Amino acid sequence: MTCFICKGDMKESITTYMTECNGCFLIIKNVPCTKCAQCGEEYLNGVTLQKIETILEKFKTLITEIAIVDYNKAA
Repeated sequence: MTCFICKGDMKESITTYMTECNGCFLIIKNVPCTKCAQCGEEYLNGVTLQKIETILEKFKTLITEIAIVDYNKAA
């Protein structure tokens, strides 16, 4: 696979995913991704995005300003 941005080689990697939900920030670490070795652009596949949505649903009910979650433990 080649990067859509720079046409560099894509490598399997992990990333940290951050999002804001209901005024709170959720940080999900160790998220599997495909990352460009040249420009660093990251891509998440459909299965990973579905698992992230599931994690978001679980943590919407928490009353906190910041939550940090390990993808491997929460997915």
